[in-house]
Amino acid sequence: MGDFRPRRKKVCKMCQNKIDKLDYKDVETVRRYISDKGNILPRRITGTCAKHQRMVAETVKRARHMALVPFAE
Repeated sequence: MGDFRPRRKKVCKMCQNKIDKLDYKDVETVRRYISDKGNILPRRITGTCAKHQRMVAETVKRARHMALVPFAE
């Protein structure tokens, strides 16, 4: 019951690496932000900031449209 540990604050990887654009053709990076069922992972899981989460959502949707990653099941 008393095993509460403070969680480390998640840091946006894109802000750290100063990534301005995310390419939909970079499938390995896009797959990092989708679940095994194909859903876009939320910010609280990935740790991305709001600006980059919007960019991730747009990129994933483009990759889905081009059939590079699957649609949500």
